[in-house]
Amino acid sequence: MKPTVLSSVLLLFLAVCQLAAQNTSNTSTFSPRNRTFRFDYSFTVKDIPSQRKQVRVWFPVPHSDQHQTVRIVSVKAPGRTRLMRDREYGNRMMYSELKSSTSSKAEFSIEYEITRREYSRGNFAQLKRIDETRIVVPTSMNRLVAPDTLIPTDGRIKELAIEVTGSQAGAVAKAKAAYQYLFSNMRYDKTGSGWGRGDAVWACDSKRGNCTDFHSPFIGMLRADGIPARFDIGFPLPEKKDKGDIPGYHCWAEFYAGHAGWVPVDISEAWKAKEKQDYFFGSVDANRVQFSTGRDIMLFPKQDGPALNYFIYPYVEVDGKPYEKVDKQFSFEEVAPSA
Repeated sequence: MKPTVLSSVLLLFLAVCQLAAQNTSNTSTFSPRNRTFRFDYSFTVKDIPSQRKQVRVWFPVPHSDQHQTVRIVSVKAPGRTRLMRDREYGNRMMYSELKSSTSSKAEFSIEYEITRREYSRGNFAQLKRIDETRIVVPTSMNRLVAPDTLIPTDGRIKELAIEVTGSQAGAVAKAKAAYQYLFSNMRYDKTGSGWGRGDAVWACDSKRGNCTDFHSPFIGMLRADGIPARFDIGFPLPEKKDKGDIPGYHCWAEFYAGHAGWVPVDISEAWKAKEKQDYFFGSVDANRVQFSTGRDIMLFPKQDGPALNYFIYPYVEVDGKPYEKVDKQFSFEEVAPSA
């Protein structure tokens, strides 16, 4: 190998190592880089018909990876539960069948101890410097360039991708263009109806919504450009509280870039805290826990109903039909890390 080539390879290697270890300069001013907490996920299936033959219950279980460490502390359920994984995304879930009980309700509760770590790939300038111009999609990621039911890659979304990202070269530059477009043209607004489904076309037309609505067109535009992108969902932790109830979910997205690997973005959080606009392209803070990934989820064992739009809340079927009479409660409390 010629010295100039060797030097280039060495510089690239050092840049990647630096990127993996480095946070953006303003990270520490935003929130702690690690949070350890107890998380309680509870729900009650109520008004169960007395003449039912079978009640099937699935609920998501967070997994440990480089961004979070998850320990199950306790599980309370009216019957046997089994820990399963879906076959497409590898999401963990608890599954239970209620057959013999005559009770009109079934209560479930699972408590975790979780340490969540900041997930940072650096800032746009760092990422762009080491990005591959040519996009190569590994075979294992083919699903992540394919459309979902509410995230098409043709029609309106393809047209938008051409308009917004078409002049950019490389996954990082295209992702930044899509991120900036949605940050500038959408607003976080949960009034009225239509929001919350993650319908990419609706979001583009309405230019408003919640986190699912911000990130669905982002994923769609990148996939339309042949860039793998995925949907992550979990729960937010209030930044300045150490305990309390959590009213609902939070989601964000990741895209795949050469050399940098998976890069996180959180456009809706950036919109709500505009001083963090640069930070949330390439990083997500520790104020969250991830429960699952993907859209159009097929559970395991397979549900009788249609694929789930996303998987964060319990899913119940009574005699093969989706059942929605479920009360949910989620809470957290900050704790010292276990030894």
